[in-house]
Amino acid sequence: MENIKLGIIGTNFVSDWLCDSVKVSERIVNHAIYSRKDETGQAFADKHDIPNVYTDMEDFLSSDIDAVYIASPNFLHYTQAEAAIRHGKHVLVEKPAALTRNEFESLEKMAKDAGVVILEAMRPAHDIAMDEVKNSLSKIGTIRRATFEFCQYSSRYDKFRAGEILNAFNPAMGNAAIMDIGIYPLHCCVMLFGKPGGIYSRSVKLHNGFDGMGTIFLDYGDIQAEVVYSKITDSVNPSIITGEDGTVSIGKTSTLETVTLHPRKGEPQTLIADREGNNMVYEIADFVKMIHGEMSPDKFNEITKITLGIIDEVREQNGIEFK
Repeated sequence: MENIKLGIIGTNFVSDWLCDSVKVSERIVNHAIYSRKDETGQAFADKHDIPNVYTDMEDFLSSDIDAVYIASPNFLHYTQAEAAIRHGKHVLVEKPAALTRNEFESLEKMAKDAGVVILEAMRPAHDIAMDEVKNSLSKIGTIRRATFEFCQYSSRYDKFRAGEILNAFNPAMGNAAIMDIGIYPLHCCVMLFGKPGGIYSRSVKLHNGFDGMGTIFLDYGDIQAEVVYSKITDSVNPSIITGEDGTVSIGKTSTLETVTLHPRKGEPQTLIADREGNNMVYEIADFVKMIHGEMSPDKFNEITKITLGIIDEVREQNGIEFK
């Protein structure tokens, strides 16, 4: 197969990061961009040297692209992924891959029937730094507690506080702090500990019903786990996994910028330190391997399904609705 021709849906900053990652990746090229407005699409294409611009979705999906990256608003992920699969395209869809577990299971079945790959663009799931985390757990003894935290004050929250509700704080767009921010630490928890036996959660809502922040308690028997997330506050706390013989700390669960082993006896050991660069390159590399049949998406999709199932329960417990 020649270089995989990638088509991009969405012209936001996340698409910028993705295109930059593709430029330094092997066996894949940025080939087309879809945007509702020609001028927006053309500006994005010029910025990333993309040769083809489309403003009609059917024309875009019927073109010679091999795969699609979807970075549109959350509520569009399912319908756009479904359309891409129907056109025989491989799909890399930004987190959350769908609004519910049932939606993603439907997409996964359609993709398998069509002989194409569907994969959630979840950066820590493919990042080599997560291997360091996994390998370090055997060095901290019996694990007793895990706290995964990601709190990031949204750049759009000031306008919300001033009375202007942008899409980032509009539940009708499928947005919520659990979907936009909390999904990262929750996914990391599931990657390391699997499906919990029980779920208890509490959310803090804004005046328009938007889930602004929350905490999820997950029952893993002898391990107490919690996920702390926020779109309306910052936090300086790393994520912490505590065992009887030491602790592992992780900086920022979306990018895994630092990983440190803290033995109960002995000096801290820096495993990953202040990394620079875009860790999307790892998910792109795995996506390419999956398209070539060199890797299966199944184990990654299973974690996506468990994570979305937990989010389903969190939404039910807290009345988080998308309307």
